[in-house]
Amino acid sequence: MANKKVKRLYRASEKNSMIGGVCAGIANYFSVDPALIRLLWVFLIFCGGTGIFAYLIAWIIVPRK
Repeated sequence: MANKKVKRLYRASEKNSMIGGVCAGIANYFSVDPALIRLLWVFLIFCGGTGIFAYLIAWIIVPRK
């Protein structure tokens, strides 16, 4: 059986993060620019404030690498 490497979601290290490292960690997981993920969070904040709640939950749940 082939040894597959499992891709895990982690918050980014302190040098790559702005606040909690959530956006940089998600960007790293999906191999996209962190600025795109940050823009998505800002969009969610202005669409009813769900972005703030989602960010806080992700900050608590997603482990630091």
